[in-house]
Amino acid sequence: MRLLLVHGMGRTPLSLSRLTRFLQQTGHRPERLGYVAAVEGFERIRTRVRRRLEALARAGEPYAVIGHSLGGLALRAALSGLEPAPAHLIMLATPNQLPRLARRLHRLWPYRLVCGESGQLLARQEFFARLPLPRVPYTIIAGSGGPCGPRSPFGHDANDWIVAVDETKITPADRPTIFQVGHTFMMNDGRVHAAIRRALEQGAA
Repeated sequence: MRLLLVHGMGRTPLSLSRLTRFLQQTGHRPERLGYVAAVEGFERIRTRVRRRLEALARAGEPYAVIGHSLGGLALRAALSGLEPAPAHLIMLATPNQLPRLARRLHRLWPYRLVCGESGQLLARQEFFARLPLPRVPYTIIAGSGGPCGPRSPFGHDANDWIVAVDETKITPADRPTIFQVGHTFMMNDGRVHAAIRRALEQGAA
């Protein structure tokens, strides 16, 4: 199956290299799309993702999409109305709800410098309210390797250091697949690879 992989904020396509090799070894044909959140607005990122998706759709072959963190949101935004739609959408640690860490940090200049406009959007409820609901089957994979307790910004809620598990849900009925991994490198974990493989097999069935 053809696959489009979109990395997270502050990362590059290189962050998905190990996952790309795994997917190639399992018979898929992955390609990666890069962006720089520090200098590109979210709409520009969404537009470039949409164009790549349209090219995949025109090819007439089954395809699926995988997004890490902000990459999952860019895919959600770009998929609206696309035909033919992908067989599956896989989101890795994507903040589908207003993330509390963005609310705490969005006024700080280091955060603003690294995260750009997208980082500011993550601190606005209206941004999430405008995101279209996926019209394709989707899988949410979340991490629980972050700190919990009174000194944690997440309190006692399971988290991956950046995003809480409950923030990855699109609807209250969602049941993310959870692994004890951190946010930044979760796409390199063998358990995450296996979960992605299972999701893709289900999507192709």
